[in-house]
Amino acid sequence: MADNYTNVSVIIPCFRCADTVQRAVESVAKQTLIPAEVILVEDASGDETLQALFYLKNLYADGWVKVIPRAVNDGPGTARNVGWEFAKEPYIAFLDADDSWHPEKLFIQYEFMQNNPDVALCGHQCIWLRDSAPPPVPPKDLHATKISANSLLFKNAFSTPTVILRRDIPFRFQEGKRYAEDLLLWQQIAFAGLQVVRIESPLAYVHKSLYGEDGLSAQLWKMEKGELRNLIDLYRQNKINQILFIAATVFSMAKYYKRLLKMCLKQMLYLLRYEK
Repeated sequence: MADNYTNVSVIIPCFRCADTVQRAVESVAKQTLIPAEVILVEDASGDETLQALFYLKNLYADGWVKVIPRAVNDGPGTARNVGWEFAKEPYIAFLDADDSWHPEKLFIQYEFMQNNPDVALCGHQCIWLRDSAPPPVPPKDLHATKISANSLLFKNAFSTPTVILRRDIPFRFQEGKRYAEDLLLWQQIAFAGLQVVRIESPLAYVHKSLYGEDGLSAQLWKMEKGELRNLIDLYRQNKINQILFIAATVFSMAKYYKRLLKMCLKQMLYLLRYEK
């Protein structure tokens, strides 16, 4: 593990992830600029996850990995809030227990945040990386895009493992919310007038298809309801007007039915191919 520490706390919510969390933590330990602390919030898994986390804690320098067990499972948003309150550093980075980072992720983002102190939230691209594939090399000339509040009504510009934000911002994940809780936080930050930016390089990786292995129709509908609830909350808080609310709602439902149709077609092709 490198000796170059930086002012970042990494928060990883952990729920029944004993088989994947080591890969996530290793990707943090292999950073060219590693964080001051890694906070693993065990969200009442009820299996061997907690033992796996304490095993990881003992693999690294004393105090670098911190384990916070929870008695009640309230979902990843609440678990991240628990880690957020525990964190000591001025910047917070999120990672999920089944995802991983490019080795230069923190170096690139931390340097960007230091050079742009007005930015409250910085994310980047995220791609599906097969386990046997090497991570892509970041371009030498990185481009950053400002993300407007209105654009976040129509598309989530960030997956959670890509985000670094300032610890002192006055927003948190909505307690107990399990679907689209990350998007709601990004929206609240942006609609408060704080700067939100995306670096156009894939520096974080998921290791399974977003709508393949776990993309059941029931799960998709829960995600859709989470997005629609966000729009209702923003409308009731007078963050968006009626026209934007209706437009974003219609667009969200159209995306949902498109994903559902794509999934049904995929399942039909599978049946035709393997169940003759």
